[in-house]
Amino acid sequence: MKTRLGGRTWAALLTFGLFGQIAWVIENMYFNVFLYNTISGDTSMIAAMVAWSAVTATVTTLVMGALSDRLGRRKALIVIGYLLWGVSIGAFAFIKRSPLAGAAHSAAVLVVVMDCVMTFFGSTANDAAFNAWVTDVTVPENRGRVETVLAIMPLVAMLVVFGALDGLTQAGNWRLFFLIVGGITCLGGVLGCFFIREPDLPRGQGSYFANILYGFRPAVVRDNPQLYLSLAALGVYCMSQQVYMPYLIIYIQRFLGITDYTLLLAGVLIVSSVLSVLAGRPIDRFGKLRCLVPAGILGFAGLVLMYFARSQWFVLAAGIVMLGGGMVVSACCSGLIRDYTPAGKAGLFQGIRIVFQVLLPMVTGPYIGAAVIRGTGMTYEDLGTVKQVPTAEIFLAAAAALVLLAIPAALLKRKETVK
Repeated sequence: MKTRLGGRTWAALLTFGLFGQIAWVIENMYFNVFLYNTISGDTSMIAAMVAWSAVTATVTTLVMGALSDRLGRRKALIVIGYLLWGVSIGAFAFIKRSPLAGAAHSAAVLVVVMDCVMTFFGSTANDAAFNAWVTDVTVPENRGRVETVLAIMPLVAMLVVFGALDGLTQAGNWRLFFLIVGGITCLGGVLGCFFIREPDLPRGQGSYFANILYGFRPAVVRDNPQLYLSLAALGVYCMSQQVYMPYLIIYIQRFLGITDYTLLLAGVLIVSSVLSVLAGRPIDRFGKLRCLVPAGILGFAGLVLMYFARSQWFVLAAGIVMLGGGMVVSACCSGLIRDYTPAGKAGLFQGIRIVFQVLLPMVTGPYIGAAVIRGTGMTYEDLGTVKQVPTAEIFLAAAAALVLLAIPAALLKRKETVK
């Protein structure tokens, strides 16, 4: 069996893995900061925006993933999707802040709507088509390496954005910021014309509507228990991450009082990424399931350390442990999901993956974080607006959520033993 991936395939994996994650970093972190700094200091508004985006991503991936299987084609959806994704991000450059206090709600609604529009294009291109394509072109023997590389792409994307573009947001130059990121995302679509090699896939059979709902059928769940347990494990990790991630930059700025955080985050992201990539070969050698629990324990320890961290050096060390362990957990779960996905049905299950990876985590995690923030009661006043300050308790809440990973991991281990 061929396990080596060619240069063209790796070029596509790296290009779409990185450019897509740069766009998602903007959606997951900077839209929150944009809304918080320019429109509303209420963190429940951030949670609402994240939740609506998650719903959009889930519905889109269900519909477009099934469409990609139905057509037996991924490339067109990836290329066109990335181009329109970039255009929708660039459109944020033209959202103007109103000086009228009464217009704040309308401006917030516009941001939420635009977030859902760009999420539609992003989920079509990345969540539905690109992730199905990755499943098509990889095999179980090389997915540990592929998944660890893809798992660090969010970190590399954060490093790129923080290092090259964060200064624009701190200076309030949001227009140029959104135009640059939109252009980068469009470039991904152009490069896809050259890098993506369309796999030879059969056209999907059966009713299109039935295919959209395929993964929700009880019989499908019963026939693929290990797939759904792997999805549940990924869902637990993502929920834990969403407890603190939407508020991370605000936490660093307002609670820790670190305004020049670029080098700090760069150190965390670089070291975590290196450790995650190095874990790729051990995952392929010893097995994804065997590496899952130790990685989860490491991520848990990092979250607890983040609760106590106050100095930059302590935050650096704790962040490396937290993100390094978390990225390996994500890689193990994603690899298991691809391994247990039935052949020829990768597109049908992309929507189900998004239910666990995006919808459930994003309609639970951010609200848990917002509730914890409200409970601590720490606020400050900015131009007459009272704004809530995220506190270190969000990391303890995230650690408590991550403990639930033990349940699907134990059930997977039992299934593996019986097999």
